[in-house]
Amino acid sequence: MLKVGLTGGIGAGKSEVSRLLASYGAVVVDADKIAREVVEPGSPGLAAVVAEFGAEVLTSDGALDRPKLGSIVFADPAGLRALNAIVHPLVGRRSAELEGAAGPDDIVVHDVPLLAENGLAKLYDLVVVVDASTDTQIDRLVRLRGMDETEARSRMAVQATRGQRLAVADVVLDNDGPLDALEPQVKRVWQQLRDRAGQ
Repeated sequence: MLKVGLTGGIGAGKSEVSRLLASYGAVVVDADKIAREVVEPGSPGLAAVVAEFGAEVLTSDGALDRPKLGSIVFADPAGLRALNAIVHPLVGRRSAELEGAAGPDDIVVHDVPLLAENGLAKLYDLVVVVDASTDTQIDRLVRLRGMDETEARSRMAVQATRGQRLAVADVVLDNDGPLDALEPQVKRVWQQLRDRAGQ
C-alpha cells in the first residue's frame, strides 16, 4: 500500500485533484467529508460540539450550523483549538479505519486540508501539494464560493502559509491557471504513484 498525503490551501483546487485521482483508481480518504460525518445529528461528535459552543450552533432541525460555527471559531483561536480537539481525533480514527479497509496494492490518498498545520507529513510515503497564488485563491473563493474578500482572507489566515505547505511537499501541482492545465499534471503524478507502488 502506498500512502499519499494530499493538501492545499482553501481555493487552491485540492478537491479537483482528489476527484481526478479517485477517477484513476486511487482510494481517497477525504478528511473534510469525514469531518462532516463525525458531527452528524445524533453523533457523539455533535454532542461534544454543542457542549462546547452551545445550542446556537445548531440549525432548527438539529444539524450543525456550519456557517454559524465557522463565524465563531475563525474569529477566536481558542475556539478553533477547542473545535479541533473534538473533531480531529474522531477524523483520525475513521481515516485509519478506511485506510485499513484498502487492499495491500492500493494507492491510498489522504485528502487532508490541515496536513501542514498539524505536522502530519511524516504519516505518508509522500506528500502532494496543490499550489495556487494568494490572488488566485481569493478570486476563486469570492467568485465560486460566494465569500466576500474579508471572509476569504480570514479563512486563509488560519491555514498554513504557502511556504509552509511547499516545505512539506514531495510533489507540487501548479493550479494557478485554468482547470484544463491541471489534469495533465495529475495524470503524470498518478503514473509516478503507480510506478512507485510497483503497479
